[in-house]
Amino acid sequence: MIHAPGTDPAPYRIDADDPDRLPLVLEANGARDREQLVGWLRDRAEWVQGALTRNGALLLRGFDVHDARAFEAVARAIDPGVRADFLGTPSARLTDSVFRASDVPGGYPIAPHCEMSYLRTPPRRVFFCCLSEPRAGTGETPLADFRRVGRALDPALRERFARGGIVIVRTFQGPASVRKRRFRLERWDDFFATRDRAVVEEKCAAEGIAFEWTDDDGLRLRITQPVTRSHPETGETVWYNQYAAHHLASSAWTYPRIFRLRPTLHHLLWWQLVRASVAVKRRAPADELAYYCTYADASPIPDADVKALLETIWRHTVLTPWRRGDVLAIDNRAVAHGRMPFRGPRQVVACLA
Repeated sequence: MIHAPGTDPAPYRIDADDPDRLPLVLEANGARDREQLVGWLRDRAEWVQGALTRNGALLLRGFDVHDARAFEAVARAIDPGVRADFLGTPSARLTDSVFRASDVPGGYPIAPHCEMSYLRTPPRRVFFCCLSEPRAGTGETPLADFRRVGRALDPALRERFARGGIVIVRTFQGPASVRKRRFRLERWDDFFATRDRAVVEEKCAAEGIAFEWTDDDGLRLRITQPVTRSHPETGETVWYNQYAAHHLASSAWTYPRIFRLRPTLHHLLWWQLVRASVAVKRRAPADELAYYCTYADASPIPDADVKALLETIWRHTVLTPWRRGDVLAIDNRAVAHGRMPFRGPRQVVACLA
C-alpha cells in the first residue's frame, strides 16, 4: 500500500504494488466518511481520471456508502455527467440515476461486455455499488481489459470479426402484445422509455439502428457495429462490442470455466440447465429469441469462434469479491464487466455517465 496523492497524512491508501492493477483499490485508512471522500475525489479529479484511464477501473472500499443516494453522490464526484437517458437504461430506478444492475436470474452468468457499445456515443463510465454483498465465492463483477483482449486475439479470428463488423438482432414484445412466446422478451416501451412509435423510430434513426415493427405489436432491431473502437483519450484500439453477451451460446461456453473454478453441485446443475436452454433455443425460430448475433453478412458465427473469443476474454478477466459499501468505477471505453452466478442475497446497483 502507498499513500494517496496530495495528502499528509493520507486518509486513504492505494494498493499500487502493481501499477497496472485491475481494479486499482482506494481504501479507507481510518477515514470512512462519505462526504470527506466526495470532497477528496473532486479535489483530485485529474488523478482520478488518470487512474481510470491507466488502470481501467477504480474500486473504493471501506467507506460509508450504504444506500443509493450516497452511491450517486460518490459517482458524481468522479464524473458529474452521471445521467439516466442512455437508450436502454432501466426505467425503474432507486434515485433519478441509480438502477438495479441486472434482473437476469442469479444462476446465469453475464459475459464481460462494454456497456451499450452499440450506441454512437456510449457511456464513458459505468459505476456499481454493493448494497448487500453475496455469499463468499459468488456474484462477483468480472472485469476484463478489452485493450489487452484485442491484442491477444488470434489475428485470423480478429480479422473474421472485423470484416464488416457484427450484427445483433434483438426482438421485443410490445405493451399490447397478446401472442404467447416460449421465451421471455423485454418490452420495447421499457427499453425506449416511451409508447410512442414515432419517438422509437426517431431514436433508432439517431443511433443508426435498423428496425422493423412486427404484426403482434413487437419490434425487431438490427444493430450493426464494428468490433473495435479507438479509446478517446489514448487512441488505443479496444475490442469494443457486445458480442460476448449477446451470442446465443455464450452462457453455455462460459459455464464450464465457472465449474472448473468452482466445482460445486449447484454450478454443475446450472451448467446443465443452461446447456439445455441453449439447445432448445437453437431449434427455435429466430423471431422467438430475445437476441442473437451474426457476422455482418448475416452468416452464423461458428461455435469455435465463440469459444476462442470467450477463452481469450477469460484469460484477461479478474474477479474481486464484493464487500458491502464497495463502489466500482469503470472506464467503459476500455474495460468490460459481467456478472458471476450467485445464490442468496446480492444487491448491486449501477449508474452511467
